[in-house]
Amino acid sequence: MAVSAKLNNLRISPRKVRLVADLIRGMNIIQAQKQLNFLSKRSAEPILKLLNSAVANAKNNVKMDSDKLIISEIFVDGGPVLKRSMPRAFGRAFAIRKRTSHITIILKENEQKAGEKILETKKEKVKKTAKKINNS
Repeated sequence: MAVSAKLNNLRISPRKVRLVADLIRGMNIIQAQKQLNFLSKRSAEPILKLLNSAVANAKNNVKMDSDKLIISEIFVDGGPVLKRSMPRAFGRAFAIRKRTSHITIILKENEQKAGEKILETKKEKVKKTAKKINNS
């Protein structure tokens, strides 16, 4: 079962929002909230609000356990572009494009609790690096 939340027309460029979205993709909710609380990017606050909204949707509408939720998908699309102009030399005008973003977040329930998932991924990474060392 998946739960989603969407934020439309955020007045931050999609390129800048994707930096934060890529950081929290695949994380569990607790880790993602900690990352977003201490991140010094302007887009961290709206993404944190959107994440909290998605968690509330999962709890209240679908009766999911918030401890088992992970961010399965988060993607940022471009929204409408506000077109402005800046006066330049010799009577010319320079186009300024003020970009907006649409953010979609999809949460899924993981079978394991948050801490167990972290340990499992670390063990997998150790196994992969051990294989690489043994092969070379």
